[in-house]
Amino acid sequence: MPSRTTTGLHCLLLLVSACCQIPKGSNFYPFSYVIDSMLGQESFYPEMQRQKRNMLILDLPLPEYTVDIEVSLQDSSYLQPIKDYFKNINLPINVSNVQITVSNISTTTVCLPSGENSSCCFCENGYAWPSAVCHDVKPCPSLGVEPALPCGYMQKMPFYGPYCEPQTAESCGIGEPIVMTMSVRLDSDFQDDLKDSSSVLYQKYKADLEKAFNASYRCLPGFVSATVTGFSPGSVFVNYEVRTGPASFTQLGDSNRGVRQFLDSLYRLNPLTFTRVITNQTNFTVKPSNIFEGDTVRLTCEINSTFANATWYHFDQVISTSSRYSIETFLAIRRSILKITNVTTKDSGSYSCVFITSSTYHTEIHNATETVSVFPLNVTPNLEDLDVTCNSPEAQAKGFLLSCCIDRHLKSLKVSWKVNGTINIAGTSILSGNCTEYLIRVNESLCPPEKSGAVTTYTCELETGHGARRTRSIEVTYLRKAHVKISLSTNSTVSEGYGFNVTCESDVSNYDSISWKIQSGSDTKTVDCDMCIINSKFPAKSVLTVKSASQDWRGTYICTFSQKNLDSSANVTIEVISLPLKQNILVDPIATSIECQMPHALECCISAKTESNYRVTFFVQQNEFKVEKKKKDNLVCYMYNHTEKECNKEKKFEAYCRFINHIEQRVDSKHIKLHLIPDKKISCSDKLGIGTEGDILIKPCCDVKNPKGFTRGNITYQCINSSWKPVRNDCLSGPINDLLSNAESLVNSPEAKAQLPSYLEQLKKQTEEELSTIKNSSANLGAIITILDTVSSIPAEAEEVTMTNFLSTVDLIVNDSTTKAWKDLNEEKTQQSSLLLQSVENFSVRLLPVNNTIPSVSANTVHLQGIVVKENNNTNYNKEFLSRENLTVKVVISETEIQTLTQNSTVVSVMYSRLGHILPQSTFGYVNGLLITTTLSSNRSQKFDVNMTFAKNDSSLKTPKCVFWNFTLNNHRGDWDTRGCTPTELGNYVLCSCNHLTSFSILMSPDESSELNFEDYISYIGLAISIVSLVVCIIIESLVWKYVTNNTTSYMRHVCILNIATSLLIADVWFIVTASITDQNQQISRDICIMATFFIHFFYLCVFFWMLSLGLMLFYRLVFILHNTSKTAQKAVAFCLGYLCPFVIAVTTIAVTLPKKSYMRNKVCWLNWKDSKALLAFVIPALIIVATNLFIAAVVIIKILRPTIGDRSSGQERKSLFQIGKSVAILTPLLGLTWGFGLATIIEDRNRAFHVLFSLLNALQGLFILVFGTLWDKKIQEALLKRNSSTKWSSQQSKSSSLILVTPMLAMSYPFSRTFNNLCGKTGKYRVSSSEPSTSSTENTSKAYSLLN
Repeated sequence: MPSRTTTGLHCLLLLVSACCQIPKGSNFYPFSYVIDSMLGQESFYPEMQRQKRNMLILDLPLPEYTVDIEVSLQDSSYLQPIKDYFKNINLPINVSNVQITVSNISTTTVCLPSGENSSCCFCENGYAWPSAVCHDVKPCPSLGVEPALPCGYMQKMPFYGPYCEPQTAESCGIGEPIVMTMSVRLDSDFQDDLKDSSSVLYQKYKADLEKAFNASYRCLPGFVSATVTGFSPGSVFVNYEVRTGPASFTQLGDSNRGVRQFLDSLYRLNPLTFTRVITNQTNFTVKPSNIFEGDTVRLTCEINSTFANATWYHFDQVISTSSRYSIETFLAIRRSILKITNVTTKDSGSYSCVFITSSTYHTEIHNATETVSVFPLNVTPNLEDLDVTCNSPEAQAKGFLLSCCIDRHLKSLKVSWKVNGTINIAGTSILSGNCTEYLIRVNESLCPPEKSGAVTTYTCELETGHGARRTRSIEVTYLRKAHVKISLSTNSTVSEGYGFNVTCESDVSNYDSISWKIQSGSDTKTVDCDMCIINSKFPAKSVLTVKSASQDWRGTYICTFSQKNLDSSANVTIEVISLPLKQNILVDPIATSIECQMPHALECCISAKTESNYRVTFFVQQNEFKVEKKKKDNLVCYMYNHTEKECNKEKKFEAYCRFINHIEQRVDSKHIKLHLIPDKKISCSDKLGIGTEGDILIKPCCDVKNPKGFTRGNITYQCINSSWKPVRNDCLSGPINDLLSNAESLVNSPEAKAQLPSYLEQLKKQTEEELSTIKNSSANLGAIITILDTVSSIPAEAEEVTMTNFLSTVDLIVNDSTTKAWKDLNEEKTQQSSLLLQSVENFSVRLLPVNNTIPSVSANTVHLQGIVVKENNNTNYNKEFLSRENLTVKVVISETEIQTLTQNSTVVSVMYSRLGHILPQSTFGYVNGLLITTTLSSNRSQKFDVNMTFAKNDSSLKTPKCVFWNFTLNNHRGDWDTRGCTPTELGNYVLCSCNHLTSFSILMSPDESSELNFEDYISYIGLAISIVSLVVCIIIESLVWKYVTNNTTSYMRHVCILNIATSLLIADVWFIVTASITDQNQQISRDICIMATFFIHFFYLCVFFWMLSLGLMLFYRLVFILHNTSKTAQKAVAFCLGYLCPFVIAVTTIAVTLPKKSYMRNKVCWLNWKDSKALLAFVIPALIIVATNLFIAAVVIIKILRPTIGDRSSGQERKSLFQIGKSVAILTPLLGLTWGFGLATIIEDRNRAFHVLFSLLNALQGLFILVFGTLWDKKIQEALLKRNSSTKWSSQQSKSSSLILVTPMLAMSYPFSRTFNNLCGKTGKYRVSSSEPSTSSTENTSKAYSLLN
């Protein structure tokens, strides 16, 4: 044991390990042995003494223990002696009193004082700190830089351990060193030499820094070395590696803090920038391991040290919390979790978690990276859709299997199937590997016919178990094979030319399409005829209508209802029996005259190629006769010689032949018109036939070269100068005749639509070749128009070639070379020009788009453009056309109107530059622009607004009218109509706004203004004055009638004046009404216009004939002085002239001209002049009467100028001149002499003065009659004065005692009854006391002059 000399050491701790044997079970702890210099003795702690007592009483086997003894020294000088003492002590040492044997004593730990309550402890050689406290030991701060000095670690005092232990592989700092990647910043400018590891600067920096790092880090547990690996810019970042044992965060911070004291200050090391990046100490896990789109993914990072915060990165982007991303960080368990919901393939890539722990002198970054791959969850069904026939035996026996598979095998896969549809048939689900199957068994009862075609959706849903879910649907269409019935409207045989229906019915109404085919032998053709097939859904029915059977229609009819890929059919066989068509029967003659009791040959011929065993008979006046059969060239003719025996009178009748085939179906030929004439009238007689002078004979067109034996048409002959002269040839040329026949066959063909393009090509070619024939023959022209109209009923594919062929044919027949033929057609009052326009409209309407387009096509004078209406069409319809004459027309339909049309419907516009001039001339004016037709393929009952802008052809024409071609007007010949259109004149253009679609153009009037001219104003004002004057005249006549009709002459004079006034009043009223309507361009119905024309004609004639009656009476009184005629006779003659003659003339005129449609003019309601010269029925009587009355006026003047006995004084001369002037003023209006100026308007047509004078005098004729015929009459003046005086009225009544008034038999209420009676010439009868002298020339002369007074 140490001597007393050790008592002087204080604050020095020495830990001694002693190996000894003590009794087992003793409570033995390390104890302290203190050498206290003050006491001068060795003392042990009481605990040791108690242990010693315990050891003395145990008698057990002696186990071996290692005892740590802590020796505290007050003086450091005792340290080495004590260490030497323990090293040199003789062992073993037996302590007999306590049964302890000390086998080994070693010094393990030496602690030196280091500040207050702390010491710096060192492990002796061969000893090391235990691993449990390795991270807690802290180097002593006062150590020098000498590497030979051992590293001490700070411990608190009093120090109770743990103490250094013998070195083992697991001792602190003994194991395999780790490499720490670290960096620090130097706050100095970066130099490029630091990039070069061989540069002097680089080597200097490296050496100085490594020296400082090694000095500062040498006390880290297990430190090996510190090596600089490089420099990077950003000031100067020093990258270095430290090879050492595991060191704690605090240990590294303490070491970092000491680096600066070992480094020159010129390096300006920033002690706050020490950073360590740790990449291999983070546990990074990803769940699930297989990630699919839609899954929820959890990424977890765990580290074994504390941290302040955690950050997640996707590639280089920081991840923040959002709807799909959530981050949970648990500091206590050192974990951070990133949760991503509903992942997509865009979420694939590199994910990094970064943990940061910071202190003043050290920052640690734990970083870990994992790559996440997100796979699409692809579900693949075995079928996209499936058609199942419910009543199929195979489907009912086996059922059908649906399946869905994914491309990866998943243990957690969940599967479900859902069924949705009107036919809800569930199945059985089976999971097999990565596929799920669904087996369905069908039953016919679950698929009723009305639900055939219903779609049921089977949806498979697969889930990964981590949120990803995918569904795929398989559509199953349940079909039912239909039961189809087919029936005929007739039996199984039908004759050519006869119609029939074939009806197909199905119990399945929800079909997709119906097709018809005709199988004849090995040939099968599809019936492609939109016009002859009518389909309906409820009930499911298709009716095929054949209007005229031909051999093309014979065979087995197969009607097929198609639904998806399921066809259900039925068939029936039809045999077509030969029978000639009516148009293919030649009759000879067509119209002829026959002679009584003489046989006349009648023939019906057919082509020898179509001849069959027909039973043929002739019918004449409903009497049947047998025929004789004979072959003529290419014809087979059936002849009958008819002899007419009933010859009592001339008559007309008809004959025809009848063909009957073996099934008793028949066809009658066209009728032969026969005219029976007396023998004595026959003028022409030869092989053609017989007839009287001027008779017409019509013969068919025979063509020996034609395979059919004849062509259509006829030749008209007229009997002129006892011989038949051809006056008209309407025979068709052979090629055009064939084209017409082929067109009729085509339109009735089951393959009309397919054959149309080739036919139109042939039509164009033949029309070009036959153009010289067409331009000289209205019949051939009419045939081409009929052909175009016929084929326009067939829907055509909108192929450019097909459209060009059709429009080129139209262009050929409207060019300038055909003008003469068109003129002949229009003079015949045919509807061919209107029919041509109609055919182009029909062709446009039935165009079927190809590739959803309508191509633009041009053919010289005809241009076509159009569109197909598509879904969500957001543009206007705007088409502009330019003719070769540089005329334009633009058609605009607004977007709003276009959007009301059905999808895939078409809007087509066709421009014509010649057709407008070929149409019949309008009553409104002349076509002064292009003609444009716009059609819609979809039906529109409501209004449809369209705007068109026409360029004027002739700017000198005025009063533009927007018109459309109304096909129903003019007995369906068509005419221009203004209804629904409003014009707006824009300089050289006219804008037409219409509320419907068809063919449009503009009409303008030559040299006419829309305003009334001067003559019109004169006429209207004058006629209004005349009408008022005539009404006043009639009223005055009715008031003074009995005062001025006291003798026969005066009586007849006033009867004539009253009837003239009444007739003129009625005529003027009719005239002004119709004239005003015409000027306002209003449409007047034809019947009203005919009636107005008749009454104007009649009453104006009445005016003239009553004027003639007045003139003849005046002439009678002047010339036949000694002759006296009774009042009744004069009145009868006057009324016959005044009303009967005009009536006969008016009725005769309308009877002759109305059937020929030439009674009226086109523009006004007045007699026709151009076509029938009906106006002469007014002009001739009027001019004759005017001439007669002019002669009578001359006689009156001569009578006035006749000298009396003796010379006349100057006063008498003046009186005579006054009398002549007065007579002329009275007679001119009364006798209608002003109408004589009408001759001047005809002769001097260009002198407007005569027109103005004629209009003025005739318009004011009523005023003249009132003034000169009534008011200027002295007797009327006196009578009016008497009417105004009641006393004179009473006196006049008392003085007429000798005059007894007899009331007329037809009297009415006064004054209208008197007016009516006066008009009819009925008045009171006067009994005169003395008879009227009849032989006095003076009396008669005075009565004659009284007509003028």
